[in-house]
Amino acid sequence: MATVEVILLQRVEKLGQMGEVVKVKPGFARNYLLPTRRAIRANKENLAHFEQQRAQLEAQNLKRREEAERVAERVHGLSVVIIRQAGESGSLYGSVSPRDIAEATTAAGLTISRSQVVLDHPIKTLGIRQVRIALHPEVSMQIGVNVARSPEEAEKQARGEAIAVPEEEEEPELTGEALFAGDLPLPTA
Repeated sequence: MATVEVILLQRVEKLGQMGEVVKVKPGFARNYLLPTRRAIRANKENLAHFEQQRAQLEAQNLKRREEAERVAERVHGLSVVIIRQAGESGSLYGSVSPRDIAEATTAAGLTISRSQVVLDHPIKTLGIRQVRIALHPEVSMQIGVNVARSPEEAEKQARGEAIAVPEEEEEPELTGEALFAGDLPLPTA
């Protein structure tokens, strides 16, 4: 399969560090790396231009990384509550997506985009989860996401209490003697 060589302008997870020349599939380069300015095509002109700008790019990267580390320290231990409708078994009607987490985190005081929320799979049940937020390619932090049906339920979950599923009232059991309607005593007048 054909590959394209690109020069990474910043660290890309599972691909490489800034300044490395890597081979990637053409679609990945064309649709993600190049438009988001994470890489440029590897040719003689771009290699020469990158080497001239390398010190400046590294300084900018270091500045952004330090800023991300300060933000991570400032909001360490952040926890957000997301209220959703759910069935009695705790399964959500729908799911909690990175967009929902980004909106809740922004409301809590940390402005992030949904692309910075790293979810392996959508959240589809009630409970508390740890979700990774990538503030910078080299800096990430964990936040707590408490998914509940109501604010009161969220408080109970945060305290570690089990969420009790409301039990229906049970019908009184009939004994073996009164199984047939003909066996029941007749009302007296």
